[in-house]
Amino acid sequence: MSVDFNALAQQFCNFYYDQFDKDRSQLGNLYRDHSMMTFESTQLQGSRNIVEKLVSLPFRKVAHRISTLDAQPASENGDVLVMVTGELLVDEEQNAQRYSQCFHLIPESGSYFVLNDIFRLNYG
Repeated sequence: MSVDFNALAQQFCNFYYDQFDKDRSQLGNLYRDHSMMTFESTQLQGSRNIVEKLVSLPFRKVAHRISTLDAQPASENGDVLVMVTGELLVDEEQNAQRYSQCFHLIPESGSYFVLNDIFRLNYG
């Protein structure tokens, strides 16, 4: 069975960013208790801590625009490594902020969860 990693990554990112932009509090089901996130320089572990961080971000409205998306297998077990670059528009700001985000997706019961998530704003 061959997996189209780019299509899988595109589908995941579309879902993730759509949910993030609509209601960040609903992202918890994508993480597990052993999942890790590095948000800028802050490291968090566990679904609840990750969602608390995302919900506490100081903006109400956000829109993600993906510029590049790359994916490749991360192990023989079906893991997928996803690297995203893009732009964020927050609240009423006119100038987008560039970001990079890396996801390590682990297969589970016909779906995937996020084991590792690294997010960075990119300053010019």
